[in-house]
Amino acid sequence: MFLLRSSLNVRFLRTSRFSSSITSITQAPYNHTLRSPVLTGALLLRSNFSTEEPKRKLALRENIYTLPNFLTASRILACPVIGWSILQGQFELATSLLVYAGFTDLADGWIARRFNMNSVLGTILDPAADKALMTTLTVTLSMKGMLPVPLAVLILGRDVLLSLSAFYIRYTSLPPPKTFSRYWDFGIPSAEVRPTEISKLNTGLQLLLMGATTISPLLPWAMNTPLTGLQWIVATTTIWSGLSYVFSRDGYRVVANQRQDKRTP
Repeated sequence: MFLLRSSLNVRFLRTSRFSSSITSITQAPYNHTLRSPVLTGALLLRSNFSTEEPKRKLALRENIYTLPNFLTASRILACPVIGWSILQGQFELATSLLVYAGFTDLADGWIARRFNMNSVLGTILDPAADKALMTTLTVTLSMKGMLPVPLAVLILGRDVLLSLSAFYIRYTSLPPPKTFSRYWDFGIPSAEVRPTEISKLNTGLQLLLMGATTISPLLPWAMNTPLTGLQWIVATTTIWSGLSYVFSRDGYRVVANQRQDKRTP
């Protein structure tokens, strides 16, 4: 019995020493002068069975289904109805929808700031809704002969150039991979639109001109002289705001790289 216990103890010591030697070999720094098969095998075994997982970059996404975005989208959907009502001479309906558009334009911005519902898509949808409304009013009012055609061409030409530049900025600022589906996935933010001060003033004056022209048939007095003066002012601010986007770098801000840097520890 004593011999059996001694034999087991010897085997246990040999096994422990072998395990500790393997551990010391794998944890020791690599020496290029050693060519031992045991060392090479131990290092390969340790590298193949590593439990560390490679780090993956998380895709930047945000919630786009918010109340401000819904209000902005409803303003865009109202534009065809406004255009139809103007062409049909139903200026009461057109005026009512213009009031709704102005109310939602104020409400969506306040809700986004008050309840922290800001989104990159919102910064794109809001000016897009203004441009859709402006385009609808410009085209229909010029077709009715209530707006000079040269002014309409000037307003629409500026908006077309800004829209083309927005598509280009979206492509250049989109994080890789640049695929068709990711390009139209607005849950992936890339660039944030930042209108200049003159652009905000120009948008307000354009809406004032279009609104006053739309409701002018409902007023009991003539509006020809005030509308003519306002048309010249809008033409000046339209050219000025277009040049401000060309020569200024504050019209947009790339947000994809900045958000990725914030997530990186």
